[in-house]
Amino acid sequence: MLSCGHEPPVPENFIIGGLGRNVSKRIYVGNFPYTTDEQELREAFEVYGAVTSVNVVLDRYTGRSRGFAFVEMDDEAADEAISKLEGTDFGGRNLRVSEAQPRPDHSGGGGGRGGRDRW
Repeated sequence: MLSCGHEPPVPENFIIGGLGRNVSKRIYVGNFPYTTDEQELREAFEVYGAVTSVNVVLDRYTGRSRGFAFVEMDDEAADEAISKLEGTDFGGRNLRVSEAQPRPDHSGGGGGRGGRDRW
C-alpha cells in the first residue's frame, strides 16, 4: 500500500481487530402496554447508559404495537439495564427484559406443505 504522507486520523480507543471498542448488545423488551412508544422506552433505558436504538415491533396490518421491542445499548449498560428492569412495573405491567436471541435461520427451501407424506 502506498502512502502519501497523510494518514487519516485514528480514534484514541481504536485497536486493530476491534478490541477495546464498546460492543453493543441487543435487548428484548416485552410485556409493556401497547400504547408505549419508542421515546418512553428510550427514557427508561437511558437511566443505565446511552441507547443506540429502540425498535418497537408493530403489527403489519394494523400498525399498532405488538407489545415488544428491541433496545440496543453498549454491553455494560445493557447488562445493568437487563438486571434492573426485568420484572419491574411499567405502565401497570411487569416488563420482560433479556438479551435478545438471534433469529433462527428459516432459509432452506420453501413451498412444502409440511407435515407427513400423504401417499
